Amino acid sequence: MAARGVLNLVQASEAALIIAAQARDQAAFGELVKRRQGWARALLRRMCAGNAAEADDLAQDAFMKAWDRMGDLETPAAFAGWFRRIAVTTFLMAKRRQKAIFEEIDDASPIAAEDSTPEAAAGAKIDLERALSRLSDAERLCVTLNHGEGMSHSEIVETTGLPLGTVKSHVLRGTEKLRRLLEAA
Repeated sequence: MAARGVLNLVQASEAALIIAAQARDQAAFGELVKRRQGWARALLRRMCAGNAAEADDLAQDAFMKAWDRMGDLETPAAFAGWFRRIAVTTFLMAKRRQKAIFEEIDDASPIAAEDSTPEAAAGAKIDLERALSRLSDAERLCVTLNHGEGMSHSEIVETTGLPLGTVKSHVLRGTEKLRRLLEAA
C-alpha cells in the first residue's frame, strides 16, 4: 500500500501536488520540492555568483517559507512565479544580513587554469560565474532575472520591489559590464 502512495505522488501532476500541499500534505510538498529543487538551486546559484553552498542554503530557506505560505498561493498555475518571488526575497534578505558575502565569493572563486587565446576564452570556456561575481549585487540580481530567467523589466519590478528605472539601469549596466568582463577574459 505504501509503495502505491509513493507511486501516485511520483505520477501526480504538479498542480495536483500543489493542491495537496496547500491542504498541508507534507509528502506532496516533498515531491514538489524534489521536482523543483534543481531549478530553484540553479536560479539562486546564479544570484550567488556560483556559490553552491550559499545557494543550497537559500533554496532550503525558500522552500521552508513556501511551505509556511502555501495557503497564500491563489492558483497552482502561478506557483513558478510565486516561488521565484519567495526565492528572490530570501536572497535579498540574506544580502542585507551578509553584505560582504560577494567579496568572499570573489576571493574564493577559481579562474580556469587552462591557458587560452582571447578568442577561445570568449567561447565556451569562459567562467560566467566568475564574471557575474564581479557585478554589484543589484546588477547581478537584475541581469540574472532578465537574461537567466527570461523575466521582463516589469516582472523584475514586481518580484524585487525595485523601481522600473532602477531595474532598467541595473540590467543595462550589468549586461555591459558582463560583456566587457567576458571579452577581457
